Amino acid sequence: MPSSPTHEETKSTPIASEAGVTQSTTEFSQATQSPERWVTLQLTWAGKPFSLDIADSDRVLDLKTALHDLTRVPPERQKILGLVKGKLPPDQGRISDLKLTTGKKFTLLGTPEGDEIKDPARLYTVLQFLLSPLIFPFFFEIELGNLPDVVNDLDIDFTKDPNAVKRYKHDQRNIRKVKEMTDKLSVNIIHPLREGKKLLVLDIDYTILDTKPLTSGSLPPAECARPKLHEFLEAIYPYYDKTKLVELGMIGANLLDKTCMFTVFTERDGQEWQHSVKALQIIWNHFPQFNATNTVHVDDLGRNFALNPQCGLKIHAFKNAHTPEAQADRELDKLARYMVHIAPLSDLRSLSHTNWKTVLKSLPRS
Repeated sequence: MPSSPTHEETKSTPIASEAGVTQSTTEFSQATQSPERWVTLQLTWAGKPFSLDIADSDRVLDLKTALHDLTRVPPERQKILGLVKGKLPPDQGRISDLKLTTGKKFTLLGTPEGDEIKDPARLYTVLQFLLSPLIFPFFFEIELGNLPDVVNDLDIDFTKDPNAVKRYKHDQRNIRKVKEMTDKLSVNIIHPLREGKKLLVLDIDYTILDTKPLTSGSLPPAECARPKLHEFLEAIYPYYDKTKLVELGMIGANLLDKTCMFTVFTERDGQEWQHSVKALQIIWNHFPQFNATNTVHVDDLGRNFALNPQCGLKIHAFKNAHTPEAQADRELDKLARYMVHIAPLSDLRSLSHTNWKTVLKSLPRS
């Protein structure tokens, strides 16, 4: 991926060695990873020379992402000339199939994106306002911009497809991506994590906030929060430390930025399919006191659980916050009762969170 040093023809990416980051001891590190073949490409954009390193196991999407990192030209605006004969394969195409060699030269055309929609200071202020009564050890992962509505009919339940999960976990590219994201992630701890607590990884966009009116400014911040948000966080505080995940740019203070996510490739109904994932292993590598036995990941998209389906708990999306139907939402009330119910368990792997609402029906009302 983009770098100034030249890679050898074969190279494996090292695991992060920063203070507080330990080598993974779970399935990603245990999977056999043979040496990879890398090539160094030379390109010209806007009259300036650049070089980037790419691995055979990478996909065309990774190449486009690397070019975006170098030039700020987003993939949809990139025109790549001279890299291959004819049209560049689709995003899921493997770099190995392009038969590239070190020193290959090409030209990139495209206009870089501007900064007009990226205002992290404003969003951080909004989140501070919404959560100001709660002095908890939070992390946030935020992605600013005009957020499209999520198409839930493209979602998938990976607990029903263990073979797909196995392919994901043993894919050489995915193993390397987890290591790269671990190395890239920098976590600024303001409120220390508490010893002996479980970890709740909590998505924000369309899970605890309706982010469309929040980022557009069409509703006041307090009216974008899912009903009973504060009550939910207060109820689970005695049992869980929390990591918040939203697809919205690093905004400071106990945050996990969107670099924690990367794209994976598979097939669905016989068709090539790609989607982003949230790999809990990246968090666990930084905080080894947490693992699959004591982590719950709450999200409105089941496909985000692809690498850790046993930890995933899906709730329905919260949208259209201005409507009476949205204000009558009590999903967080239900979730709080379930989270408190399972908190005493020493190993959460014995649970299937896909049935969490069925379990909830059997619990007495407090």
